[in-house]
Amino acid sequence: MEAFLEFFETMPSWQKLAWIFACLSFNWIGEAIRPLFDFDYKKLKHIGVNMVFLASDILINLLFGIATVGIFAWASASEFGLLYHIDLPLWLELVIGVMFLDFMAQYAVHVLLHRVPFMWRFHMIHHSDTHVDATTATRHHPGDYVCREIFALIAILLAGIPLAFYLFYRILTVFFAYFSHANIRLPRALDRVLSYVIVTPDMHKFHHHFERPWTDTNFGNIFSFWDRIFGTLVYEDAKQVEYGLDMLDDSRSQDIAYQFMVPFNSDVKTDPDKNFLGMKRK
Repeated sequence: MEAFLEFFETMPSWQKLAWIFACLSFNWIGEAIRPLFDFDYKKLKHIGVNMVFLASDILINLLFGIATVGIFAWASASEFGLLYHIDLPLWLELVIGVMFLDFMAQYAVHVLLHRVPFMWRFHMIHHSDTHVDATTATRHHPGDYVCREIFALIAILLAGIPLAFYLFYRILTVFFAYFSHANIRLPRALDRVLSYVIVTPDMHKFHHHFERPWTDTNFGNIFSFWDRIFGTLVYEDAKQVEYGLDMLDDSRSQDIAYQFMVPFNSDVKTDPDKNFLGMKRK
């Protein structure tokens, strides 16, 4: 187990990039073979727009990376956090660490991104994508991404998570983020069975429906049982989902300048009863 964790702790940057490319390629192949929706869109342009958001978040990640190194060093020296004060098999501590990170840095902060108005203004950009596919996983406004990173740091401190655990968790989140957003349709029975443990493509699609209450469901990233435990799970026929967001102009979903400025646009309302131009879809 020590050698397994050391692999992630010493993983060079080129291997991390290769993993991202491999995860994207895997899901792009799935989208080509068995798509959930037959989108009529320019896929390369759509990819390009979402990659711009990814680039902005990578810059933020570099800054938080510096802070994270300092926090890991301080937590280790002071033995601050839960895992420093319990004696369990290493594999079980890893499971606990990954689960706690998934809860705090994904589920909990995701709920707040929907419930706290100023946080929702940043998170709206993720929901504004009208053609949800694997690359939608990278579509996060910098303000949204900062909120997520802050909660990740809090989780690291509270649980006393070692660096190797955190890096393993980040590798996992890359796969599950792309997988759950991918425009693929698994066999219904398989998706249903998997959804009892992990977040599946069909399950996550309801979160990207254009209006509430479905928009405020299925907040999980890796494990689906958080939604089951806290009563935020919806599982129906994913073909009923319509992408976009009723508070924004769908026609500008690929307008990068517009999307970056949405959180600061006073014409955009966060009240669910005051959606874009006060109109509902038919």
